[in-house]
Amino acid sequence: MAKRAAPEVNAGSMADIAFLLLIFFLVTTTIETDTGINRKLPPIEDSEEDVIIKQKNIFTVLLNGKDQLLVEDELMELKDIRKAAVEFLDNGGDGTCSYCRGKKDPGSSDNPDKAIISLKNERETSYKMYISVQNELVAAYNELRNKRAQALYGQSFIEMQADYDNVNWVGNKDKLKEQLDQIKLEYPQKLSEVQ
Repeated sequence: MAKRAAPEVNAGSMADIAFLLLIFFLVTTTIETDTGINRKLPPIEDSEEDVIIKQKNIFTVLLNGKDQLLVEDELMELKDIRKAAVEFLDNGGDGTCSYCRGKKDPGSSDNPDKAIISLKNERETSYKMYISVQNELVAAYNELRNKRAQALYGQSFIEMQADYDNVNWVGNKDKLKEQLDQIKLEYPQKLSEVQ
């Protein structure tokens, strides 16, 4: 009796099947992307000269590894930092700020243009606390800008910014841009993050 040959497996279409499976998984898989933090970095200045800043114009915020806040050498809760930052920024200590509504304390910041908030954290600080503090400090700037925009133009800075960003807004964009720039000039966001 003759030996039978073992039947061969047709492997010619295996490459096609593998290719189709690869395409299927590539099309149906969703890949998460990290968006990061929406922060605008300051422009690079080419000046070589050192700028001298008075200590009273620096609002120091320190975050330790236990997520405790030390603001101007005093322990502070997160809920109180915005108010303290607003008082510092809106002080008008040297009398040159006609729109400042602060206490005009000569021991605090001279002018919103000269005031700088310095944020420093330790390596062990939690990311959540760092972002919370940063958000409160930015909210202090926004609060002052909102008040100034309300006094000058009858609407908040946030509303004006939303109108400017809205492509369907029918008003004069150039005039609105000038108004926004004026408010940003009066209350510039000077937030220094120290390593």
